[in-house]
Amino acid sequence: FGVVVLGSMQEFEAFQTFVENRLPFDIVIDGLNVSHIKPRKMHCENLFDAVNYLAKDNARLLVLGRKHMLINSSNWKREIMKEMQNKADFFFAENISEDDAFLLYATLQSGKHCKFVTRDFLRDHKACLSNSLTRHLFRKWQRGHQISKKMFLSVFIQQPAFRYDCVVQTTGDTWHIPYKDTFEEKDSYRVPRKWLCIQQK
Repeated sequence: FGVVVLGSMQEFEAFQTFVENRLPFDIVIDGLNVSHIKPRKMHCENLFDAVNYLAKDNARLLVLGRKHMLINSSNWKREIMKEMQNKADFFFAENISEDDAFLLYATLQSGKHCKFVTRDFLRDHKACLSNSLTRHLFRKWQRGHQISKKMFLSVFIQQPAFRYDCVVQTTGDTWHIPYKDTFEEKDSYRVPRKWLCIQQK
């Protein structure tokens, strides 16, 4: 597995080369984002738990990190970082880099099967999209590829990406309508888990 640490001037081009030489990945992980999932745990332990969980089915993982994660500190232990690098490819970007583009690029380049893990809603990226149709298509793609993480005690429980589109489904005389009990802003990728089933008599 590879590790790349590069300066910011050619960072994205170097990342593209890094990805092209290792394709395809099954799961791309926003390492810094996932590392903050449990506030009372060391950041590297949170990331270690996620990598271990996701690597158990021999999935090819890419973890996007930041350079400061390589410096031994109270939150980032060198031994734990080295152990994770035996289970996943890591790319360490500059500490000030925006990682949404890296995450999306690696996921898209890996193909339709590839999923990504972040708690981020990717609103900044959506805001850059040119029109409402493009934003709609992006949200639809996001729902099918983003794995959200939930915690149950000390174990990560994976909430899988959807294999179906979360819109009204009908077979002619039956309808399945997704709904939520609580209000959420319209552009959220989080979709209803409840369905109202109606049958015509």
